Formats: sequence, structure tokens, C-alpha cells
Amino acid sequence: MDLADLYRDVIIDHNRNPRNFRKIAPPCRHAEGLNPLCGDKLQVYLKLDAQDRIEDLAFEGSGCAISVASASLMTEALRGRSRGDAEAVFEQVHAMLTGRAEADPATIGKLAALAGVRDYPTRVKCASLCWHTMHSALGEGGTVSTE
Repeated sequence: MDLADLYRDVIIDHNRNPRNFRKIAPPCRHAEGLNPLCGDKLQVYLKLDAQDRIEDLAFEGSGCAISVASASLMTEALRGRSRGDAEAVFEQVHAMLTGRAEADPATIGKLAALAGVRDYPTRVKCASLCWHTMHSALGEGGTVSTE
């Protein structure tokens, strides 16, 4: 099995069995993400602890396999991280998805499974929607759109 097959299997698994697919009870931070072009729509919920670490992170919504898998992978990767670490991972993933940087599995772990998305420019918005929505939830919240 080559690396591309392994990455594909991770995407399929996270789409079929999304992790942290649920709503977090208030008080929590929240943002909504919309991709009008393909219909992806999700809600991201996060709870910060007293040290500004992500205590809990979850999502709800509907979308394509890449959108759901990306959100599922994101929730696993960011739980327990500080706000600053979460923002740094957001920047790394965004750079990877847009082709500005190579995926470094040693740095971003399973998130490297999303690296192949950059070869399909129309799907980059699908993979990055949850990340922009999480970024918004860390700030003022509200609605994020890919258009």
C-alpha cells in the first residue's frame, strides 16, 4: 500500500465514521461555515478552558466526503491545544491545501491525509471550510462562506 492509498483510507474512514460529530452544550464558542458552490454546511463548536486551551471541539452539518473528513480530522488534531497552537496548525493546513507548503506528517500527523486535495483546486474549499469556521469560532464567531 502506498502513501496515497493510506491517505485515501484515512479520508474514507473519517467520512464514514466522523469523530466528534455532535453539538457542545453552552457555554461554548460557535461559528457556521457555508460552501454555497457545493452545498457544504457545518457548525463548529469549541470550548476553551481557563488556560485558553481547546477543551472540547465538535462539529455538525452535512457535506461531501472531504468536507466531513477534514472536520473530523481537525477536531482530533486540535483538542487540547492552546489557541496559539490551533492558529499555527490552521496556517500549516491552509498552506498545505493551497500548495504553498508541503505536508509534513511529523508536524501535522494525520492531517497530512488532506495534502492530496491541493491537486483538485475545486475541492480545496471543501477541505478548508471547517478550518476557516474553527478560526472564526476562536474569534468573534459568526458565519464563514467560501464565496
